[in-house]
Amino acid sequence: MPDWSYHLLFKPILSHLPTSFSREFIHRGMNTIASFPGGNHFINFLGREESSLLLEKEIQGMKFHNPVGLSGKIDPLLSGTKAFSNLGFGFIEIGPVTTNAQLNDTAPAVNHRMQIIEFSSNYESIGLHQTIQKLSKQKIKQPLIIRLAGTIAEQLEMIAELDPFADAFIIESTHTSFIGKTNKPLFLAIATDDVSQLSLDSVKNYFSGIVLDEPIQVTPKENLSKLLEEIKFLRENHSQLPIITSGGIYEPADALKLLDAGANLVMLSGGYVFSGPGLTKRINEAILSELQPKYTSYKGWEWYWLFGCSIFIGGIIALIISLTTIILPYDEHFLGMNRELILLFNERILLFMAHDRMTLAGTMISGGVVYMALAKYGVRNGLLWAKQAIDLAAILGFFGIFLFIGYGYFDWLHLIFWLVLLPMFVIGFLKTKHLRGTPSSLNRRNHQTWKRSLVGQLAFVILGFSFVLGGIIISLIGVSNVFVSTDILYLCMPPEMLDSFNDKLISVIAHDRAGFGSALLSVGFLVLMLSLWGFQQGNRWVWWTLLFGGFPAFIAGIWIHFAIGYTTFIHLLPAYFALFLYVIGLLMSYPFFHKKEDEHYII
Repeated sequence: MPDWSYHLLFKPILSHLPTSFSREFIHRGMNTIASFPGGNHFINFLGREESSLLLEKEIQGMKFHNPVGLSGKIDPLLSGTKAFSNLGFGFIEIGPVTTNAQLNDTAPAVNHRMQIIEFSSNYESIGLHQTIQKLSKQKIKQPLIIRLAGTIAEQLEMIAELDPFADAFIIESTHTSFIGKTNKPLFLAIATDDVSQLSLDSVKNYFSGIVLDEPIQVTPKENLSKLLEEIKFLRENHSQLPIITSGGIYEPADALKLLDAGANLVMLSGGYVFSGPGLTKRINEAILSELQPKYTSYKGWEWYWLFGCSIFIGGIIALIISLTTIILPYDEHFLGMNRELILLFNERILLFMAHDRMTLAGTMISGGVVYMALAKYGVRNGLLWAKQAIDLAAILGFFGIFLFIGYGYFDWLHLIFWLVLLPMFVIGFLKTKHLRGTPSSLNRRNHQTWKRSLVGQLAFVILGFSFVLGGIIISLIGVSNVFVSTDILYLCMPPEMLDSFNDKLISVIAHDRAGFGSALLSVGFLVLMLSLWGFQQGNRWVWWTLLFGGFPAFIAGIWIHFAIGYTTFIHLLPAYFALFLYVIGLLMSYPFFHKKEDEHYII
């Protein structure tokens, strides 16, 4: 669940509902989506949670894609575990698991003003049997660390039962009975207040590392301060001991401080609820930014750029045609009449065709701008998401050629253009298939600039979805009814009259509609993917791409309607709505994209 949906759509409603209900609603909802065929891909499409190879760690024989995990406090009933495995975590904690089910009558108290979750001191657990049942049905991608609770005998029994599912265990006792009962790493969980009382030599001899649990019922600032203090103490007394922290993170800067102080891994708890599921991604992007990887110019991006440039030039040519002759000689040849005869019959027919062809031209120019920007600033820097955005949109555009013949008319100019573009795309696709880069971000804080940017991101996401939906609808109209009711009113004659004048005329108009619908669908996915995957603080090029990429489509699409007198409000309402979203998106996201780094840390 991305931050733009969590903070703006779900959290305002769920924060007023009982904590247990809202928690289970979110977790079960995400788990249901993840359980559908293709659900994991849909979650990844919305959130884009892959980690850079530079963030990988190996601790006690376990490989972590990144150092950010999720505390078991967040999902004690394991209702969202399958979904969490797709949200970019480097590892997941389960538990505390108890032998018998222990369900609390009251949910954790949430203080939204102080951002404190008062987790109950009584363990909430579905019990060993249910835990095994759930884990046996789920394939967790990340290392799974299981925390145990109960008597020594009960924990020893659970270790034997849970060993096939666990990559490591967390226990809360220094009792030596656990030693040798599993070949998996064994971590000792300890509250920050008890660290000074530890026998570090004993921990070193019997345990694989320490899990530092955050203090309870204190402010986030106090939480973080105490964790940092105890990490410093442990590092001064035992520099090599692996340390995992639980809680204390409410924004990326908190995680950076803990890692900088000496924590090897960090787990999110209350901060995940208050800051949103996107916190994991933001932390990983911030860590990558601190590592300052030196991106080289990846080969192959030039072919994608040429692909976009060709579409841009094609759009310019289509724009000139729509402003002059409107139809071309091969159109006249197919129709068996010249434009003068059409003008004599009904001058609005050509104006209507100009309206379709100019909107197509504007959409092509906009698409070309976005393709070129993604190639130069994304693919050239090795960003996988930029390549995949180009690939998906381009493939959809290529398949759109089949819509052109849906109503019986296929012009050779489109085929030639298709054949010119295809080699550029294929070469670019093959030369960049090795890309694996992920984005970094300058964002460190949950400041107002970031919060306002979520409004801008939501506006662009809705805009992208609207374009996709509009492209589908227009394409379907183009290969079926061709006209909507406002079109008939503008032309002042029904389709039957047009057909009686020239039985091939509607086929040409349908061809234009299907072509525009296909282009709008392709550009819609470009806008959508750019909005979903490219919103990182400091990505100025994304904002400028959205600005200059939107101008041609909006100017051409709205101006032509006024130029030809087709100004029916209901017909233009989708364009007005899209323009509103576009302006809101630009205004609300500008400070975020142009904001410099919040703070600097050395990791």
